[in-house]
This record gives sequence, structure tokens and C-alpha cells, in this order.
Amino acid sequence: MPLEIYTDHFGLSARPFTLLPDPEFIYWSPVHRRAFTMMEYGVLTRAPITLITGEVGSGKTTLLHRLLQTMEPDVKVGLVSNAQGSRGELLRWVLMALDQPASPEANYVDLFDAFQKFLIDQYAHGHRVVIIFDEAQNLSRESLEELRMFTNINSNKDELLQLILVGQPELRDTICRSDLRQFAQRVASSFHLSPMDSETVHAYIGHRLYKAGAKRNLFNRDACDLIYKNTGGVPRLVNQLCDLSMVYAFTSNQKTVTLRTVQQVLDDGTFFGAGAFAQPRDES
Repeated sequence: MPLEIYTDHFGLSARPFTLLPDPEFIYWSPVHRRAFTMMEYGVLTRAPITLITGEVGSGKTTLLHRLLQTMEPDVKVGLVSNAQGSRGELLRWVLMALDQPASPEANYVDLFDAFQKFLIDQYAHGHRVVIIFDEAQNLSRESLEELRMFTNINSNKDELLQLILVGQPELRDTICRSDLRQFAQRVASSFHLSPMDSETVHAYIGHRLYKAGAKRNLFNRDACDLIYKNTGGVPRLVNQLCDLSMVYAFTSNQKTVTLRTVQQVLDDGTFFGAGAFAQPRDES
């Protein structure tokens, strides 16, 4: 049974600020809506490679889960999380993600042949294959080049394989290197998720509370402003600080989270995410 330490106190049906990606709690800020639209655009237009980047905790994985919910039945999806390794090991990750056998005794030629036959068979049955790489910033330059070679498996003008790469900002920096320009040319759809601004954080907090059953925003304006100041608008950090602030309000028998509540969390050092982002320097 999940721990719901303060839900009854606030009249909620669930904790609104858990850290687990939950598509049901997505707040469609303009930035997140554009990012999701570019994901959909890449899939629908059969883009060889779609690239989505953003800081840690910006909501990339939540958008991925939402995309998976909207995939048509004729799309075969493989999800590869945090794949690393040398040539051949990446192909094993891909085959496993597609529920295809990858014998430890098979060499690279055998694996590639099996992969190619699978793509052709899916195409013959009117299916498309999409492979999603989460935490793709961990892919080496050699792995990215190997992925580019995968996209060469085509049938006339049709793409048999589409790739979606999701990762931290350094992934975009890597792809922009001159020795990966051929890879970059295959990227037909891309977007970078920026942090939320102050107004969006206020709306985001209210949205998640409403989804959890609240009748109003339980955080007052000053509390929301302080949360934005100490999280930089990064959704995961906002969730952490909001969750802790609700625990503090609960222990004080408060029905509203105030600036004083949030400040107490910060003063106690309970919010471990404090300082996890670069705040602008004070020029005064």
C-alpha cells in the first residue's frame, strides 16, 4: 500500500508531487506541448531521427510515457534506457527491446542480419518500427554512428526504422560535432525542453493539486515564488520541494502552504535539491 502521509489532511486522492513519471499528471506548459508535438511529428512523418533534450528532471521521460500511450497498433516500439557498451552490444540492447532473440554466441554479422530481417518482416506486414533511446547522452560517438547506419536499412523511399533520442543537453552538443555531421543531417525533428518560468510554476503546482483532488491551489503566491526561486523551474525539483512543504504543513496542522512553510523546509536543509541548478548571479 503506497504511503499517503498527508492526503487525508488536505482532502486529496493521491500525493500530487511524486517523483515517478506519470502521464496522468502532465501539465501541458507551452514548452512541453511543443516538445510532445515534435515527438508526434517525428513519428507521423517517419523522420529517421527525432531528438529531444532537456536538463535532468525537465519532464522528458514523462513525455515519453505519454507518447507510448498514443502509439498506433501498427507501430512496433522498442524502449532502450541508458544503453552503453561497444559495437555489437548496442545492437543486442536494440534486439532485446524489440523482444527479439540475441544469442550470446551470435557475432555482429548474425545479429545485424537478424535485425534487418525483422525490420523487413515488419514492413511487409504494414508495421513500422520505432526505437526510443532514453538517457541517450550516454551513447558514445561510435554508438551514434552505429545508429546512423541502422537508418540506412530502407525499402525504396520508405523508412523501415525510426529513432527517437531523448537525453540531457550534452547529447545535442555531441551531435553537433563536425565528425557527426552525417548523423545530424538525419535529425528531422528536434526540440530542447527549457525550465518553467515563475508563472508556469504557479500554474503547474495548481494543476497537479487539482489532478490529485484539490479544490484550490494549496500553495499561496509567495510560496510558489519561493519554490521557483529555489528550483529554477525544473519540474522534478519543484515536485521535491512541494512534497516536502506539504509534509511540513501537515505536521503543523496547516491547510495552506505558505512562504514561511517553504522557508522552513529550506532552512532545515531537508530539500536536498537546493543548489542543484545554476542560479543567476546578483549584479547589484
